[in-house]
Amino acid sequence: MKGIYLSDFNSLGLCSPLLKVTGKLGFKEPTPIQKNAIPLVLDGRDVMGLAQTGTGKTAAFGLPLVHHLIVNREKASPKCIRALILAPTRELASQIAKNIHSYAEGSSLSVQLVVGGASLYGQSRRLSKGCDCLIATPGRLIDLIDRGAIKLDETRFLVLDEADQMLDLGFIHSLRKIAALLAKPRQTLLFSATMPKQMSELAGSYLTNPERIEVARVGSTADKIRQEVHFVEGAKKPQLLEGLLNENQDGLSIVFTRTKNGAEKLMIRLSKKGFEVQSVHGNKNQSQRDRAIRQFKAGKVKILVATDVAARGIDIPGVSYVYNFDLPEVPENYVHRIGRTARAGREGKAITLCAPADAHLLFSIERLIKMEIETISGEKPDAKKARAQKSRRGGYQGKKNNTAKAGQQKRPRPQKASFNKEASEGGADKSKKTNAGGSRNSNTKRNRNNRRKPVAA
Repeated sequence: MKGIYLSDFNSLGLCSPLLKVTGKLGFKEPTPIQKNAIPLVLDGRDVMGLAQTGTGKTAAFGLPLVHHLIVNREKASPKCIRALILAPTRELASQIAKNIHSYAEGSSLSVQLVVGGASLYGQSRRLSKGCDCLIATPGRLIDLIDRGAIKLDETRFLVLDEADQMLDLGFIHSLRKIAALLAKPRQTLLFSATMPKQMSELAGSYLTNPERIEVARVGSTADKIRQEVHFVEGAKKPQLLEGLLNENQDGLSIVFTRTKNGAEKLMIRLSKKGFEVQSVHGNKNQSQRDRAIRQFKAGKVKILVATDVAARGIDIPGVSYVYNFDLPEVPENYVHRIGRTARAGREGKAITLCAPADAHLLFSIERLIKMEIETISGEKPDAKKARAQKSRRGGYQGKKNNTAKAGQQKRPRPQKASFNKEASEGGADKSKKTNAGGSRNSNTKRNRNNRRKPVAA
């Protein structure tokens, strides 16, 4: 029938404006996490949802949340918000905000985004009249709360997306502070792709009799991702990566490194080799990160070198390849990294470059995902020896020139100054330097003069 949006979303209980939106966005059949979560959220239940990346978790909480805000229309007081969505990174928060804006299209709901790297003054002004839904990173939200720019006493909906990474990044104390300021009673939703031990504690603290939805085994990866590993010496990884990037030019590629400096150095190296490449990491400001992702999404650059800061939040269907140039220290991050490909039912490939010193990290990942990753080249180390060996250093450090110039001696390392209370309090140490005619320590001269002179031969 023309003019009527027919899909399985009709049976979930969403209001008419949202059914029109789902039809316009091309949503035909709800994913398993959406089928299970949406009715519970509409019913007002607290939910803990566990599902692989790329399975539609944002719509699972975003659609029913927007439904509640449309149906229970209340005007937010100045500086107050009705619903709060917290995400661990700027990229993920920006992606969620974009989705919520699309769900709220045609309504009068106000949706705001606050993340670090942007003007606090500008964000404070936008929030001064209040808003219906705020998407934020915990750190920036705390900044605004401390400035008195926002109040949470009218917030009756809380969503924690990718809560496991919030724990990894040390946001637990910020979450406790934020939760204490929220209205009661409230509805709380927690969504993630992995379930570390601390998550149970987090769920017990913030959720009330939650319904647990687990549509796939925790730590599992999407079936349409082909996973491969190359065992290679660390010094040979850049050359191997360059060869693989030349072979796999059909589609976009994300290369993950362990450190910010490593990401930038690898990006510079690839750029010098003629690759169209950009980088995203914590040393880039927000405008630089946004510009890099826009260029990558538009296909202006084919390769994005990133740290785990970008592992969650990049939702680009054209990503065909994910390269683990460095393996992550936390096995769960591997799941999130490779989840950037094979999204929305597409196929993708995850390629890992494993140095001998990182073999123990690979075995930890295989234990998590409960499968052995296919070896393409090199020889797989013995598992027992690999687990016993610690990683010597993390991240691509680039070439180091340790060769001293001819005739140039190495500069001696300065002696470490002993830390004392007077020096820590400031000023007292300077007064010592002016005593005894400017001598740093009068005892030093006395001791030098008292040394026994050598006897002439």
